[in-house]
Amino acid sequence: MHNITDSVAADSLLLKDPPLLDGAHAQTPEQLLTALNGIVAGLTEAESTTRRLRWGDNQLPVTPPTPAWRRWLRQFHNLFIYVLLISATISLVLQHWVDTGVILAVILVNAAIGYVQEGKAEAALRAIMSLSKSLSMVVRNGAGFSIDSSQLVPGDVVMLQAGDKVPADLRLIECKELRCDEALLTGESQSAAKTTATLPPETLLAERRNMAYMGTLVTQGTARGLVINTGIRTEIGAINQLVQLVKTTATPLQLQLGKLAQQLTIAILVLTIATMAFGILVRDYTLAQMFQAAIGIAVAAIPEGLPAIVTIALALGVGRMAAEHALVRRLPAVEVLGSVDVICTDKTGTLTANAMTARQLVTTNNHYLISGEGYEPRGNFRRKGERQPIALEALGEDPQLVHACRIALVCNDANLTHDNNRWQLHGDPTEGALHVMALKSGLTNKQSKQQWPRLDELPFESEKRYMAVLHRFDNSTGDNLGNDAQAMAVKGAPDRLLELCQWQLGESGNEPLDKAYWHQQLTDLAAQGMRVLALACKTHPDDQPSLTHKHMHEGLVMVALAGLSDPPRPEAIAAIDACHSAGIRVMMITGDNPVTAAAIGKELGLNAKRVMTGAELDLLSPADFSQIAETVDIFARTSPANKLQLVEALQTRHHTVAMTGDGVNDAPALRTADIGIAMGMKGTDAAREASAFVLTDDNFATIEQAVAEGRTIYDNIVKSIAFILPTDLAEASIIILAILFGWMLPITPAQILWVNTITAVTLALALVFERSEANIMARPPRQRHQGLITAALLYRILLVGGLGAATVFVLFRWKLDQGASIEQARAIAVNALVIFECFYLLTARTFYDSIWHPRYWQGIGPSLLAIIVVVIFQLLFTYLPLSQTIFAVAGISLEDWLIIALATSPIVLLVETEKVVARRMQARRQIATQGKRYAQL
Repeated sequence: MHNITDSVAADSLLLKDPPLLDGAHAQTPEQLLTALNGIVAGLTEAESTTRRLRWGDNQLPVTPPTPAWRRWLRQFHNLFIYVLLISATISLVLQHWVDTGVILAVILVNAAIGYVQEGKAEAALRAIMSLSKSLSMVVRNGAGFSIDSSQLVPGDVVMLQAGDKVPADLRLIECKELRCDEALLTGESQSAAKTTATLPPETLLAERRNMAYMGTLVTQGTARGLVINTGIRTEIGAINQLVQLVKTTATPLQLQLGKLAQQLTIAILVLTIATMAFGILVRDYTLAQMFQAAIGIAVAAIPEGLPAIVTIALALGVGRMAAEHALVRRLPAVEVLGSVDVICTDKTGTLTANAMTARQLVTTNNHYLISGEGYEPRGNFRRKGERQPIALEALGEDPQLVHACRIALVCNDANLTHDNNRWQLHGDPTEGALHVMALKSGLTNKQSKQQWPRLDELPFESEKRYMAVLHRFDNSTGDNLGNDAQAMAVKGAPDRLLELCQWQLGESGNEPLDKAYWHQQLTDLAAQGMRVLALACKTHPDDQPSLTHKHMHEGLVMVALAGLSDPPRPEAIAAIDACHSAGIRVMMITGDNPVTAAAIGKELGLNAKRVMTGAELDLLSPADFSQIAETVDIFARTSPANKLQLVEALQTRHHTVAMTGDGVNDAPALRTADIGIAMGMKGTDAAREASAFVLTDDNFATIEQAVAEGRTIYDNIVKSIAFILPTDLAEASIIILAILFGWMLPITPAQILWVNTITAVTLALALVFERSEANIMARPPRQRHQGLITAALLYRILLVGGLGAATVFVLFRWKLDQGASIEQARAIAVNALVIFECFYLLTARTFYDSIWHPRYWQGIGPSLLAIIVVVIFQLLFTYLPLSQTIFAVAGISLEDWLIIALATSPIVLLVETEKVVARRMQARRQIATQGKRYAQL
């Protein structure tokens, strides 16, 4: 296996245009300036123009939309359509205008449906990576200028501040409290603190703290950075090229329909040629007669309505999924989720809320669990070991809890706004989590500003690892700080504050610090994958209205430890459990650190006993890699190449794989997977462009609903096939048997076209509206290479097709023997075939449920409506003078209709008897499967 390094851009085997300068994190700014012939004062305009001509614009290539004419022609790329076009051509040559018109109408309707649906999908989700459409502050000729980011070149010096999107790959040369949100590139849920220090060459991408990468977001601080790579040479550009190298594979349904089309076409051609030869050589039919018969056999046997029905079934699924917040970009992908047996999902923003949340608070005497998630200030506090939450009015009885929350509120620069029914954080996610925790305790922003106004502050510094503020306080609130009117509130790294604190806040006041206790609590919280912050305080004399770092070195009081994490979505936990029940394995592949990944995975119900990192994967042999992909459920610190390799390894083991994600780093795997699912709200353009689905609510639980919908769509398509093929077999058998025995044709090719057209747009179409069967999510996923025609379905086709042909022949001969005209006999035959299909529709609505079960009658409306419509059309077909002339039929009596109903209704009893046997076999299979599962456990 070729191991792709953590920095995909460094692998020239993948890139048409390798990076201009690689390994910048391991070089000093002076070395880089020399290598790029740059200076801190910036390039001259002349030099920047020269470099831009040489290296190109700082932007990523845009994939052009599919031309309308290509989308239209693509609708005809189907073997069934090819055969029908040949049949239409032959009919045209033979001047059979009705046959030709009906065949062409069916072809054009199917093409129009597919064309319109694909056009809507492309128009709705044309996602282009337009990172260049932004402004950057760049140093040129010693002065700062605001320019279009696309004009940046290697060697430029760019200035960054909070809120900026990094415009290119930068090596930081000056840095002041800079933090960057790199989740879209690395999968890391926490913003990364940046530095200018030189790092070892082997440093992983997610840990290169002296680099800022194109597309990431500055959440705090300021910096200057030297442009190292632009456009396609950036890390995001490398991933973009990797996506372009990935070929989109056909969906399982496309492969199965293609295989079915090939099998049916070969069978039809063999039958047609053999019948023509027999008719000419043995029965002395003319070549023209046999051509007409051959067209009749082809039209009868080819499920010409199937492409349209499949397209309509998928389009209906698109509508239903859109209502459930799943937007479909490629129509054939709708049913793929029904066959998925592995879901590879990113963590941040997919399984989790992508919002840091304070989840635990530890004081000297209590350990609190905090409910709620994200930045919505709704939740409560509960003591560990107790079930009932603490009433809001009772929180004031615990001064340690109140004071910890006050520190979290005043020593904080984050802010929350509530717009459009959504809480929005402005500031650092960690501070946002503490801010929300304070609001959950009943504190308010008004108290922070009015009762405890800030007087001075010591901002967070990477070297100091704490933030402190000086504020006034209102003694009436009860603070255990004596009578002083000023106090310090401090938050920071626990190990750092434990070095500075001499005291801790107990129930009755300050007491000596118990370092062993706090270290144990810190270890316990960290083992749960939480980010831990310490909260401390100190009284401050009124005559010192300012803060210095020396104030931190005496009298500091430890108040609490706050455990923060990006929590799992509650609905994601339930959805994963439902996926497991449905036989679907869920794997978490994240760029986050292994401890956090294991903790979150355990909460989600995943197997967290073993976590593999991307660095460990790179050392594996192909055989070991394949085995790990099959047995390990959680992967951390993974690169884009690792995700892609895992998907490919699962596919080589014959799994149908879904991949979810929201970042640029997910795009290659999204494109490669059988079904790529991107996040719509927090996802990137690159992820959406590479996906087949977009979740508009960014909710993993929506995938469970989409899986059920995908299975239902597939069921309904198979039900349509189980309805169409037996009736087509009956129609073709009628013509073949008539030629073999030298009998008069009971049904002409034009009449067969009528039957196929009217039943395809009514009876067969009604099946795509069927609801999910009761056990839809209790079944295991279907096998990747399972064909559409199973042994049970083949038995059904032969059984129903044979009975249908026999019934039509018997009624046709019976009517002729009574002395009726050929027109009346054929009217009997055509109507018998249609009524036979109506009865068969009633029992074909379910695979296993009996027609006598009460649940069967739920959702029967479309089928009953289809039967009513087809009966009306048959009455017009039989009695309308124009129809009688076109199709050469005559009216029949009421007695004939009763005989037709009696002769065709036994199909219901026959198929229902078959279902009894099928239910017993299914029960045996379920018992055997459960036995295997228990044995594995």
